[in-house]
Amino acid sequence: MENRQIVIASLPAGRLAAENFELRTAPAPTPGDGEVLCRTLVLTIGAGQRAGLQGSASYAGAPTTGIVMGGTAVARVEASNAASVPVGALVTCPAGWQDYSVHAAEAVNVVDDDGDPAHHLGVYGTNGLTAYFGLFAVGEPKPGETVVVSAAAGSVGHLVGQMAKLADCRAVGVAGSDAKCARLRDELGFDAAVNYRGDGFRDEFKQACGKGIDVYFDNTGGDILGAALRRMRPHGRIVCCGVVSQYDTDDPAPGPRGVPGLLVNNRVRMQGFLVFDYADRYAEARAQLKEWVTSGRLVPWMDEFEGLERAPEAFVDLLAGGNVGTRIVRVAD
Repeated sequence: MENRQIVIASLPAGRLAAENFELRTAPAPTPGDGEVLCRTLVLTIGAGQRAGLQGSASYAGAPTTGIVMGGTAVARVEASNAASVPVGALVTCPAGWQDYSVHAAEAVNVVDDDGDPAHHLGVYGTNGLTAYFGLFAVGEPKPGETVVVSAAAGSVGHLVGQMAKLADCRAVGVAGSDAKCARLRDELGFDAAVNYRGDGFRDEFKQACGKGIDVYFDNTGGDILGAALRRMRPHGRIVCCGVVSQYDTDDPAPGPRGVPGLLVNNRVRMQGFLVFDYADRYAEARAQLKEWVTSGRLVPWMDEFEGLERAPEAFVDLLAGGNVGTRIVRVAD
């Protein structure tokens, strides 16, 4: 069998380009003892993968050329030398951008085959888990509080705002276009949404925040974080999830002004986290997420590209703000 692979051809200097990747072919790998051969069905692409190419994500290791671009997939097991993972099982695995990959049985996670497999990469995968633990374990929202989330139409942000509403909070989103803001309000029930690219952003943001921000879920860093810092209420919490404004460059901007003064004066807690910190609670979170989705109280958005060869294009477009919800690439049926 032929195995198509998207390889990192060069590390980006400045903004990422599709030309940083190259499509190659190789023979499909063969599983050894205790291993399984997986056929990629769906890939997910997230902004954090750009941090890996930048070298700013410690968990991703040093950026390297000549290797298959990393990424998480839902795959079908084509061959198995492990009794715990049968042929035909649907699994999530670190397949990377390729058709076929081999993994130790303990490195894959068997998932339900009862719906769109892409949901295991979105609302039931890293995106949903990140939103859940970031908001509830780190942000600790209380009924009646104002929760603001940046990149609010993105893979994590659109879920955070909905979860804030489920926690009886006021949800405010910051997104990159009027169209995205309208969808957040009209389709997902955000109380307010503000276009950070608009001429009146500062005044609109101040108005949307009302008496101030109790929980700010930060996916962007940069100027939006700076604006939120100035609107934090005493004893507010800032959840540092990502800094997408700083990823697609080889010259990241310095942090916003006002740290630590604004934190000290308002006794604000600012905390970073990685979703892997909560691995022992994934089953709990997924059960709650599935109940919310099944009942219609949580709506997972996805946008799609068809074909493995379009993964670089999908990645570049995402970094330019083109996605709404979880960005996925469908590779095979």
